[in-house]
Amino acid sequence: MSKDCGNHGGEKKKLITRFFAGLLIFVFVVLIIILLVWAILQPKKPRFVLQDATIYAFNISDPNLLTANIQVTISTHNRNDKIGIYYDKLDTYATYHGQQITLAALIPPTYQGHKEVIIWSPFISGNAVPVAPYNAIMLNQDKLYGTINLMIKIDGRVRWKVGTFVSKRYHLYVNCLAPINIGAKNTGIVVGNAVKYQMASTCSVSV
Repeated sequence: MSKDCGNHGGEKKKLITRFFAGLLIFVFVVLIIILLVWAILQPKKPRFVLQDATIYAFNISDPNLLTANIQVTISTHNRNDKIGIYYDKLDTYATYHGQQITLAALIPPTYQGHKEVIIWSPFISGNAVPVAPYNAIMLNQDKLYGTINLMIKIDGRVRWKVGTFVSKRYHLYVNCLAPINIGAKNTGIVVGNAVKYQMASTCSVSV
């Protein structure tokens, strides 16, 4: 009797071992297929363009406090034929010579289909933001020269979608140069109490 029980126990262990071995092989094959599909499709980074920037306020006061209120229009183009993009988190803000001068505006989570173009128009602002002394000097110099070069940045997380497969999250960095011409060089269009500057500036994108 005990010998038969031992045989049954051995058979059970063999079945469990075979089951897990088969499961591991199945998972391995699925992963290989996903990697092959991923390699064949070769996902392309989305293309971002800063279309315009509308300045409602941009003033510096003593002691080196900057108040800025800007609306930017940014378009993004998914250049992939068979890959969708999930934008899980996108923070948009402005910097001047490496210093952040506005609070980050959050763009709502979005899915972008194949070859789709999406346009966002967030407001970015900062009230009495302390500016580094050397940046305050450079800002006043730029005003005299007639051009203030701001950088509009997007910092976020994206996922790629291929069929039913969705990738892990990747960090997205977008940098858009926004030259603001003022004074004699002013090329803006007055819109109510604001000035709108056309850009059509292609942004650098890193994923």
